Amino acid sequence: MPRKRRRIPFWLSLLVLATPWIAGAESPAPSGSVVQTEPSSTTGRQIMEWADERDDGDNGISDLKMVLIDKRGNERIRSMRNFSRDQGDDRLSLIFFLSPADVKNTGFLNHDYDDADRDDDQWLYLPALKKTKRIAGGDKSGSFMGSDFSFADMSSPTLDRYTYTLMKETEVDGIPVWQVEAVPNAKESKETGYTKTISFVRKDNYVVIRSVSWLKKGKRLKYMNVDKLEQIDGIWVPTQITMSTRKGKKTLHKTRIQVSNVKFNQALGDDMFTIRRLEKGI
Repeated sequence: MPRKRRRIPFWLSLLVLATPWIAGAESPAPSGSVVQTEPSSTTGRQIMEWADERDDGDNGISDLKMVLIDKRGNERIRSMRNFSRDQGDDRLSLIFFLSPADVKNTGFLNHDYDDADRDDDQWLYLPALKKTKRIAGGDKSGSFMGSDFSFADMSSPTLDRYTYTLMKETEVDGIPVWQVEAVPNAKESKETGYTKTISFVRKDNYVVIRSVSWLKKGKRLKYMNVDKLEQIDGIWVPTQITMSTRKGKKTLHKTRIQVSNVKFNQALGDDMFTIRRLEKGI
């Protein structure tokens, strides 16, 4: 199991969502056959620690393609570049939008802290207004740039703000997984807009490959699925992720993120993750 403390980069943090549960909703089941196993002494908290601590590389640069899909199937495409760096147990990340023209040079800076008593710092730079907006705790449940991901989803959940329960051991598409329930404390729930999450964690590499989440408002559900998982320089990287927002049987919106040109061990200094650099653009 992992031994090094790592904060996963933002596109992986999307897979360990601190998300919700609506009372009375049925427990989601993964696709594929279900395998019953002997009871395990492993706890839900241990499993999510393994997912959080697994080696994800450091000083990373990658290109991202965000596809926004409305309920009629119409698509809007946005290109981004992501920079990320470990700083002790904390994670720094900076995203620039490259295209289309109406969002070019929009930037998002995230300081993701491991300390449960310290709120993450987030800033959004809007070049059209030449203004940097700090994302307050009450705004973190809002949509990130029109996508199905929220600002809260752009940070890794702090484990000490959650209670985890191992529900069962099962399979997703023939792959053995743990099914883990996560319940946030009151403060975290208020900031993220989530009340509970159920995640499916692969036993072999500790990647969360699926999650189902319920939002406090609007009786909506979020479904996350890792469509593509690759090893790059020995690191497991989800290179295609789909998040969909549903209400009942209707899909309201989808966001697909494709990750490419992933490079680790790049020369990224402290000055890369500052507001000054954010406002400079790509």
